[in-house]
Amino acid sequence: MDARFLGIPELVETPSVAVVVDVMRAYTVAAWAFAQGAEKIVLAESPDEALALKARHPDWVALKDGAHAPGFDAVNSPGLLRSVDLTGRTVVQKTTAGTVGALAVKEASLVLCAGFVVAEATARLLRTRGCDAVTFVVTGEDGRADEDLACAQYIARRADGTATDATGFLRRGAESRAAAELAQGVRQGVHPDDVALCLELDRFPFAMVATSEDRLMVLRPYAVPAPTEGDRASA
Repeated sequence: MDARFLGIPELVETPSVAVVVDVMRAYTVAAWAFAQGAEKIVLAESPDEALALKARHPDWVALKDGAHAPGFDAVNSPGLLRSVDLTGRTVVQKTTAGTVGALAVKEASLVLCAGFVVAEATARLLRTRGCDAVTFVVTGEDGRADEDLACAQYIARRADGTATDATGFLRRGAESRAAAELAQGVRQGVHPDDVALCLELDRFPFAMVATSEDRLMVLRPYAVPAPTEGDRASA
């Protein structure tokens, strides 16, 4: 597989297949939202759009980065979201980097959103689809966030079927700037368990696919077919 690793500013053309990676915390939060029963996640372009969608759909759950804000129901924290019952609900998510990255590649034929918590399922879906060329969008720090790059590189290796020890990749995530900022309270809207939750490898068995629905970018969980014997041999 031909894998490219690009920051959002480097996306000068629409890739055919894109994996948008935001470990801390957008796509860890998205995975937890699905685990808590959410039906779908609408990726908003701005806080104003998120609030407008919430106004039109009062039963939707709006969340954003940072501290709690008027009109929003939740913040972008897996530790805080994991106790919320979202059964059958639609979530509207707006974050600094993760949602921006997905919207930047919305014209791609296949858009996956990922973090370590869905790494293997994401890699297996790429293998199942026979993706020969994949652009990994490293969303944090204009492509320099090491937790996102480490996760992207790990998924790329697994998508090739390469037996890969995740330890070093997870260590890079733990030693990243984002992890330090979360642990030190530099960022708002944080739970003490957020870093650990973001670094749980393969916590969930589904991938997350974003598609255009009614002019909105909508993320849904995707049940990946069970691994083949070849997959098991390479794990």
